[in-house]
Amino acid sequence: MFSTQEIMQLLPHRYPFLLVDRIVEFEPGRRIVGLKNVTINEPFFQGHFPEYPIMPGVLIIEALAQVGGILALKAQGGERKIALFAGIDNCKFRRPVLPGDQIRLECNVTGHRGPVWKVRGEASVDGVLAAGADLTASLAERPAEGSGEGGQR
Repeated sequence: MFSTQEIMQLLPHRYPFLLVDRIVEFEPGRRIVGLKNVTINEPFFQGHFPEYPIMPGVLIIEALAQVGGILALKAQGGERKIALFAGIDNCKFRRPVLPGDQIRLECNVTGHRGPVWKVRGEASVDGVLAAGADLTASLAERPAEGSGEGGQR
């Protein structure tokens, strides 16, 4: 549904921090599903862990947050806004994500008021839950290019 180029128009993230390869399902304002192809070439595998490479859990949650951010951004202004991480609750890790895996990143809206969006995110590999969390994001105006203003994201 959305290519990498379309994702990059919405998210400010770039290599090596853009963690969504494609959006494959999208129900505006309700639900979104993205994919992340995990390869041994990911820079974090050099140190996490060289003899047993597993994707860091915080990056799995970040990938979910990016997918949830796309959902919120599509609903409220797209490229003119930025999604800032505001909270993580009920986070659990169930299985490691390894090189060669494809992560299915699904976010379902659980609440929305003004610029604040809440989603339940679940990351799975081959139909097995790898991680899940309740995520909160707040949308803000994107700073002008070169303004020096930064966000936490």
